[in-house]
Amino acid sequence: MSLLRARCPDCRTLTAVALGPDYQCHACGREFAAGLVRVPRAWGVGGEAMAEAARLPLPYPEVAVVECDSPGEQALAVASGLPERPLVLGGCCCAHVGAIEALAARFGRLALVWLDAHGDLNTPETSPSGNPWGMALRAVLDGGAVAAGDTALVGARNLDPAEVEFIRASGLHSGRQGIAAALDGPDALYVALDGDGLDPADLTSFMPEPGGIRLAEAEQLLREVSGRTLLVGAGFSGLVADPANVEPLSRLCAALGL
Repeated sequence: MSLLRARCPDCRTLTAVALGPDYQCHACGREFAAGLVRVPRAWGVGGEAMAEAARLPLPYPEVAVVECDSPGEQALAVASGLPERPLVLGGCCCAHVGAIEALAARFGRLALVWLDAHGDLNTPETSPSGNPWGMALRAVLDGGAVAAGDTALVGARNLDPAEVEFIRASGLHSGRQGIAAALDGPDALYVALDGDGLDPADLTSFMPEPGGIRLAEAEQLLREVSGRTLLVGAGFSGLVADPANVEPLSRLCAALGL
């Protein structure tokens, strides 16, 4: 039994404890399929709205709230306090980095499905904006936690030239058609979903892009990927603190089996 404790979203008692990948509140008896890790920080200019979105009231036991002074410190803190099956609710996409690194260390070969309107594949040298949230996926791949060939970038429709070139050269899979290839081989899966990967009509994001995946399509996609391999974690980022986001996020969690 894990020593991790969490606050129950129902009775608000700090007694929910990890039982394998699941959580059970010892006060009210409710069981949960994941522990919530809030990462309320956005590493870039003007990202305060994203940071605030990390406090949206998702109905999962709150295991940790991570607030650090740099993206590197944040990744280490997320990794060190990660529950067995985490649900990460972040500000920007940097929130996923520590979770992915920790899960890759636990499970070995990890597949990654990254749903995002943007590539997040820049480096400090190629980034037009210099915002770290545009480099999060590249940091994961360059750090070696996940291989490019075990990664599918889905929903991307606003890519910088350097990102297009990286996708071409690295073997990273793109589009929904690339998911099967990314899942072929790894034993476990993490799903990272930036709100702008979906259509703005269905989810309010910080950097909305037209023509995104509709909510019903995203639910079907997540049901399919979580049914094909072992889902060991998931996370949401790139949102704003609109209460209307709670319902679609809850639907996406349900589609993942959380």
